[in-house]
Amino acid sequence: MTTSTAQPVKEGKEAKRGNNGNRRRLQDFFLQNKDIKIDYKNQDLLRRFLSPEGKILPGRRTGLMAVNQRKITRAIKQARAVGLLPFTNHDA
Repeated sequence: MTTSTAQPVKEGKEAKRGNNGNRRRLQDFFLQNKDIKIDYKNQDLLRRFLSPEGKILPGRRTGLMAVNQRKITRAIKQARAVGLLPFTNHDA
């Protein structure tokens, strides 16, 4: 009986991690761009935080602080209610 001591090839998310298994934290977009305000009328900004299907991306994916993530979520929902953003995108 022989046992292989070789490590399996890493795929997917594990391949992007560093040597110690930690991923680099994303930077908050609004900390880098202090002149940009969160507003429900700014469709281009809000679309950055939507998936192709029209879902709101989670904070771990966007890198936003919890406060800014809540503001973005509120602005997206308000823009949807007014009709500036679609609720879903079935074309994606």
